[in-house]
Amino acid sequence: MKNAMVPGERRGGAEVFIGGAMWGCIGVFVTKMSEYGANSVTVSFLRMLFAFGILALFTVVKYGVSAFRTDIKTLAACALLGLVCHGIYNIFYSLAIVKTGVTISAVLLNVAPVFTALTSRLLFSEKITKLKSAALIINVAGCILAVTGGRISLAGMSLAGILFGAAAGFCYSLTAIFGKICGNRTNPFVMSTYSYLFAALFLLIFAGSSGTAVTVTPPIALWGFLYALIPTAIGYLIYYDGVGRIRESSRVPVYASVETVVAAVLGVAVNHESIGFVNIIGIAVVIISIAMMNYKLSFRD
Repeated sequence: MKNAMVPGERRGGAEVFIGGAMWGCIGVFVTKMSEYGANSVTVSFLRMLFAFGILALFTVVKYGVSAFRTDIKTLAACALLGLVCHGIYNIFYSLAIVKTGVTISAVLLNVAPVFTALTSRLLFSEKITKLKSAALIINVAGCILAVTGGRISLAGMSLAGILFGAAAGFCYSLTAIFGKICGNRTNPFVMSTYSYLFAALFLLIFAGSSGTAVTVTPPIALWGFLYALIPTAIGYLIYYDGVGRIRESSRVPVYASVETVVAAVLGVAVNHESIGFVNIIGIAVVIISIAMMNYKLSFRD
């Protein structure tokens, strides 16, 4: 084997890895907001609203108001990124959790790398090599083991919940696709700001049409701001910059799957959740799959 990434791509892979690691902290913020009485729509809406405000301020300071002037195609791509990968994704994932539970939903979400590989093949003609296929399979298997510990009960499983989970995984997988398209047309600050704006508007409209109350108290607002700042605004900025440096979009969700590892470790350290030998094996397998994506076979595959 030999290293498959040029220096710029190595930086991109490292940035996506760091962004994914920051996303692994999401559970801490969501748990805190839930403890103070925030529902899933409130959590998602405040995350997008505060992230929009934070990124809008950063963008104006760094690039000026003129940075937000963009063409219709870029704006449309940013809108799709916000609506699909942030807005609709959050709704599908919340519905999946209600129907099937957190564990099964997390497993279904982890099929995202497969969706990304197939979509990248269709849109960007990216080659799906034997090594890449093996890395994808190993990554999905590792995520499943890390999340479930090898224990999955299908008894009484909701078909609707499975479909919602798979749909959430598909929406999540498009983050790398839309991020790559937008990243080639504008800078990550502008892209993120617009995507959060469209996501916040969509979630607000959804809350109103579904009759879901958005309740905000000082503790919820504080944790919502921190949620928007750390794993969202900063995390996604690093992630999108990395995505723009990686030629093959199918690699991206595998690097970002370190989120599962970090979430599992924080679950033990912060929430005192139990972790077994199989979970540890799953974490190791995820790390191996990430390493595999950095290499290619020296012979033709």
